[in-house]
Amino acid sequence: MYDRLTTRYTFACPEHGDTRVALSRFRRLERLPGAAHPAVFGVRFECRCGDEHPGLVTHEELDWTPLGLGAGGSFLNLMTDRLEALEVELAALAASKIGAGEWPWSFFCYPENQPRPVFPSSFSLLAPSASHGAVGLAVRCPVCGHTSINLVSEQHVDLPFHNDAEIGVVEHVFEADAARAAEEFAAELDSAEFDARRLAL
Repeated sequence: MYDRLTTRYTFACPEHGDTRVALSRFRRLERLPGAAHPAVFGVRFECRCGDEHPGLVTHEELDWTPLGLGAGGSFLNLMTDRLEALEVELAALAASKIGAGEWPWSFFCYPENQPRPVFPSSFSLLAPSASHGAVGLAVRCPVCGHTSINLVSEQHVDLPFHNDAEIGVVEHVFEADAARAAEEFAAELDSAEFDARRLAL
């Protein structure tokens, strides 16, 4: 489902068969009721055929597989001339970055007025901006529970440990029905409603 080398998810497309999309091409993520281990998320993604399609991903595929955990497979270590587990190498790299204070994904929580570490399972809506390469991102804060909308680069969403130095923030505290309010804001991404904030994690 997720390819660590291309950072793409594979889904079915009625027109092209299999299609590969980046996380920034997801448009909606919603945890489905029922199974908790693993939790399953229903997603809608923008396909290269021009339509949006539904798909399913597990919690592990969203949050852990992009970090190389559960990767399986092996690689030839040219220093030792031995096959070594890929997961061990990638997990050690992720642990060293987190230990140094660098988080795989982050966003700016407007109600708390500070950057927060987060995983993609906290994303609810993503909307492309007319500014090439920018994405409006609605994120539910794992600490305070409020939803904030940030304007970030595609790389900020797609690549673990790539955090933009500065992001746009919608200065608004959303009510309980944040998804509907966030969709309204997605239509206004071209406006100057985003205040630049520093992400110093």
